[in-house]
Amino acid sequence: MANLIGDMARAVGLPRLKRAAGVVTRRLPIPQPLLMVGPGASLRLAQAVANFGHRKVFVVTDAVIVKLGLLQPVLDALSAADAGFVVFDTVTPDAPIPVIESGIARYEAKGCDALLAFGGGSVMDAAKVIGLAAANRKHPRELVGYFKGLRAPPPIYAVPTTAGTGSEVTVAAVISDPETHQKLVVADTRLVPRIAALDPALMTGLPAPITAATGMDALTHAVEAYLGEWGTPYTDRMALAAVAMIYRQLPQACTNGRDLEAREQMALASTYAGLAFTRANVGNVHAIAHQLGGRYGTPHGLANAIVLPAVLHWCAPAVQGKLATLAVRAGVGKAGEEEAELARRFVASVEDMNRAIGIPAQLAALRADDIPALAAAACAEADANYPVPMVMSATACESLLLGLLPESPKAARAPRRKPAPESVPVKARKVARDVKAAPTRKATAKRR
Repeated sequence: MANLIGDMARAVGLPRLKRAAGVVTRRLPIPQPLLMVGPGASLRLAQAVANFGHRKVFVVTDAVIVKLGLLQPVLDALSAADAGFVVFDTVTPDAPIPVIESGIARYEAKGCDALLAFGGGSVMDAAKVIGLAAANRKHPRELVGYFKGLRAPPPIYAVPTTAGTGSEVTVAAVISDPETHQKLVVADTRLVPRIAALDPALMTGLPAPITAATGMDALTHAVEAYLGEWGTPYTDRMALAAVAMIYRQLPQACTNGRDLEAREQMALASTYAGLAFTRANVGNVHAIAHQLGGRYGTPHGLANAIVLPAVLHWCAPAVQGKLATLAVRAGVGKAGEEEAELARRFVASVEDMNRAIGIPAQLAALRADDIPALAAAACAEADANYPVPMVMSATACESLLLGLLPESPKAARAPRRKPAPESVPVKARKVARDVKAAPTRKATAKRR
C-alpha cells in the first residue's frame, strides 16, 4: 500500500513541477564550447591555452593515460609555449570525493588559475568540481545540486579520450561518495568548458569493450534526451544526428579501432548527444544505472547499455511515435512503415547492437536482495530530476531489475531471439559474426 500511495503521489504531483522546470530549462542560456575537431586537435588546444596567458594550468588526468604516453605531446606543446602547468594524475573511475578533495588541495597549493581535463568522463567531471569548489571555497558535497556556487570556476578546457560521456559540453559533473555508495550530480551552466578538442587519434588504442560501453553511453544520452519531455527542436536535431552516427560508426569503431573516420564520427556523436541531454536531460535508464554504479561500481556506460533495452520495452507504449522516428534515423526502418512495427524494430535493434558489440544482457554483479533498495532509489532520483515520458513505479522497476539478474528466471524462460535481418545495419551484423568467432572477453569498461 505504501508503494501504491507513493506511486500515485509521484504520478499526480511531480510531473507538474517538472513541466515548470522544463519551461525554465528550454530558456536557460547554456554556453557552448569552441570545438576543435580532427587528428591533432588536442595539440591545437594546448597551443591556444598557452596563448591565453594563464599563470599555471592544472592538468587533470589519470595514471593510465600518463602511462600510455597520451598526455605527453600536450605537455610538450605547453612547455614549448612557456606555459606553466601542474599535472594531477590520480583521478579514478567515478571521481570519488576523496580524489576531488586531493585535487582541490593541490590546485590551491600550486596557485593555478585554469584547468585542462585530459581523459574520460570521470576526469572531466573531476576537473569541473575541483574548479568550482576552489573558486567557492566549498567542499564537493556542498556543491551537489543546481547552482550551489556563488562564483564561477576558473576557465576549464577539455580533451575527451573516450566517445561517450559528452562531459566536454555539459553543465553537469557526476562524482561518487564512497561512504554512502551514491553518485552525486553537480550542475551549473558555468561548468561548460571554454574549448573542447575532439582528437580521434587519442582514441584509436581504446579496447573494444571500452569503445562499446562508452558508445552505448552516448546512444543512451541521445535516446533519453529525445524521448523526454524537455526536448526542443535543437536538442531533437542533436539527439537524432547522434543516433544516426552511432548506428553507422560504433560497430566499425569496435571492429577496427584504428579507423580515424569512425573514431572522429563517434567523438562528434558523443558531443552531439551531450549537447542534447545537457538541456533536455536524461531519464529512467540513468536513474537505474546510477544506482548500479554506486552499489556495485559498475562502469556507467556498461550499466546504461544493459538497462537501456529493458527501459525502452517498458515505456514503448508511451513513446511509440518517437521510437518510430528513431528507427528511421537509425536505419532499421523506412518512413511510411507502420509506426508500431518501427517502434518494435528500434527497441530490437538496440538489443541487437548490444549483442553485436559484446554487451551482456544481464548484470553479473546484481543481487536479488538489493533490488528493492535499488528500485526505490532509482525511482526517487528519476522523480526528482528527470522529465521522463512515463513515471516508473517501484514495482515496475523491481520487475525490470529482476530481468537483469544473472541467469534470472525471466532470462531462462525467454531466451534472446536472433536478430531479424533488417534489425541492425550490415556492419553491426558483421560485428556479431566477428564477436561470435572471437574468444569471449569480459567488458571491463570504466567511465574514466
